[in-house]
Amino acid sequence: MTTKKFNRILLAIDETPCSRRAIDYAREIVDEIHPALALVTVVPPTSPTSYGVDPLLGQQPIIVPEVSEIQQQASQDFLNNLATEFQNASETFTFNRVGDVRDEILQVAKEWTADLIIMGNNGRTGFDHFLSGSVSEALIRKATCPVLVIPLNCD
Repeated sequence: MTTKKFNRILLAIDETPCSRRAIDYAREIVDEIHPALALVTVVPPTSPTSYGVDPLLGQQPIIVPEVSEIQQQASQDFLNNLATEFQNASETFTFNRVGDVRDEILQVAKEWTADLIIMGNNGRTGFDHFLSGSVSEALIRKATCPVLVIPLNCD
């Protein structure tokens, strides 16, 4: 049996405290095998706001572009700061996407030809899991490379 070496690792993260464990785990792997690393974060599309809008007058909810720009800039700053923690990676790439979290992670993994995806699992159960689904479950089912899910318990 041959052992596959992971040369291109994709780390899917967000700015929640729960991602810290997956980041720490990924750092240990990167320090040991020195692969190329892609850091990926996905900002969900900005929802229209109805603040100051009167539906009785036929006014439609609006999207404030500044909110989206601020979210994207904060995510990019987060990625840039995090990239400095992975000095033992042969190369570090950052991907700051807007859209559906599952779809965007899968798309980056495909475009970047990742050998391994690492991500955390926030451990949602019951009704909360039913409503939001599980990004990690979707990635495990649809990814074309192995997915390493770091179990988290961040309440």
